[in-house]
Amino acid sequence: MSLRARTLPFLAVLGATALLAGCASGPTDDEAAAGSTEGFPVSLANSYGTTEIESAPESVATVAWGNQDVALALGVVPVGMPFITYADDNGDGILPWVQDALDELGGETPVLFDEVDGINFEQVADTAPDVILAANSGLSEEDYSTLTEIAPTVSFPSVAWFTTWRESTLINGEALGKKAEAEDLITDTETVISDAAAANASLDGLSFAYIWVDPSDLSTIYVYLPDDQRVAFLHELGMVDSDGVTQLAGENDGAFFATLSSENLDLLADADLIINYGGADTLAAMQANPLLSALPAVQSGAVAIIDESDSIAAAVSTPTVLSIPWAIDAYAGLLSEAAAKVQ
Repeated sequence: MSLRARTLPFLAVLGATALLAGCASGPTDDEAAAGSTEGFPVSLANSYGTTEIESAPESVATVAWGNQDVALALGVVPVGMPFITYADDNGDGILPWVQDALDELGGETPVLFDEVDGINFEQVADTAPDVILAANSGLSEEDYSTLTEIAPTVSFPSVAWFTTWRESTLINGEALGKKAEAEDLITDTETVISDAAAANASLDGLSFAYIWVDPSDLSTIYVYLPDDQRVAFLHELGMVDSDGVTQLAGENDGAFFATLSSENLDLLADADLIINYGGADTLAAMQANPLLSALPAVQSGAVAIIDESDSIAAAVSTPTVLSIPWAIDAYAGLLSEAAAKVQ
């Protein structure tokens, strides 16, 4: 599923050189032989059962969102990964931080799976993987069953699309026999986040609402809830959910977004800052709208607009150990610029 499909309405380099330097695109024969016993077999409980991986994978396929980032950050070039259709800067299906990692590793470009209409099982099978990474995904039980006929498949732990960037890194890393390296990646990424938070102290304690709304059509206002990855990531920068968002979360337990009708738009009035997807004219359109303009954050311009034509939209919608360091300075700067207009 493309991120655009998740955003409407289903949703929305960590010093890549330092992280990836010296990593090979795949194990040598000796390394593969050693890896076939050391640390394996691996058993990973998931949403639909237990994944058993008998030996170190040599051909790794990834499906859904962001799983290829983890493999690449751990020095493994997938044989296949999704063609990205959302916020790809040049339309080649490979996001820039992923291309950076591929260039650093010197591996061949993986087969790009067409996932516009869901998992392309035939394409996945054609790459002959010996493991399929999907720790961050929305696999159905039928999807999972079909994929496991191709190769052992690592699915999400419990709730579709709720896998955090830490969980995704650790689960996918363990499947590759690289748990310790995955733990190091997490620690390093946490340092990047804490440094960005310190450099953008105005965000600390700021209440926010993360939404998607077309100012010309208020019939559908999507509000992302605290467990959604894009919202949870902002908590790491010190920001807090507005009371209205907290209320919506209580009314929509287990969901990652809620639909708000225009007559209830005042539920977002207590947000210091609003984050919305859009383009250069989105804020002006919001301020010209009689209902949206009643919100204090919109009145003052305390609105961070994430440009959907730029890859930063993909980077922050589902953060990973590769996309976070690639985007965080620009993203935190965008948020701080909007925060300066809070009244």
